[in-house]
Amino acid sequence: MQIKTHKSVTLAVANPQCQSLKSEHFESNFWQKNGAITGTSTGRHTTWFIQSDADQQWVLRHYWRGGLMAKFSRDLYLFMGREYTRPMAELRLLEHMIQLNLPVPRPVAAKIERTGLWYRGDILIERIENAIDLHGLLSKSAMDDDRWQLLGHTIARFHRLGVYHADLNIKNILWDQQQFYLIDFDRGEMRKPVSSWQQSNIARLRRSFDKEKAKLPELAFNEHNWQQLLAGYQTCL
Repeated sequence: MQIKTHKSVTLAVANPQCQSLKSEHFESNFWQKNGAITGTSTGRHTTWFIQSDADQQWVLRHYWRGGLMAKFSRDLYLFMGREYTRPMAELRLLEHMIQLNLPVPRPVAAKIERTGLWYRGDILIERIENAIDLHGLLSKSAMDDDRWQLLGHTIARFHRLGVYHADLNIKNILWDQQQFYLIDFDRGEMRKPVSSWQQSNIARLRRSFDKEKAKLPELAFNEHNWQQLLAGYQTCL
């Protein structure tokens, strides 16, 4: 990983083909001016899909605060050292998971911009081609038992190796017609593999299914599907 610092901005570049990245490459306005925005994903905030200069599809995401702290600051975090920033932590975790051969997007680079005692952050990752999130998939069609078991198996691979996902929900799971991927590892970390946090993580995912099912009754999810997911999870864990 290459670290470049100029004045208040630090860039951490994980992709060796992207050493020429500059601060402006982490700003959506730059890509819009160059006609390189290929799409967006909108939740609480916008994530940008980009056709990069390196002829790759990238995802650009800014780090936004949530909860009560968002009332005081939308995107400022206390700076306690570069390695403790959220962009750097996520970038290094993605690098580690790639080394573990886990299905996650490849990291490109991260930006940390200091403002006094505070910082703002952004991250660039490679976009997984032809992928759809699980919510979008289930809103259009059902999955068979084998695919539900594969989903459980995939999640168990992460848990077995000690990967904790802080926001495991159905919009952070992608399907590309071949396998499932987990995305958005902000606040994720490596932990000792123990049942307590693993089961809490699975319970969080179940709440996500129930929440989205309540909002969209036609979502193709039921108790049988959940049991198939758990069966796949247990066989791998």
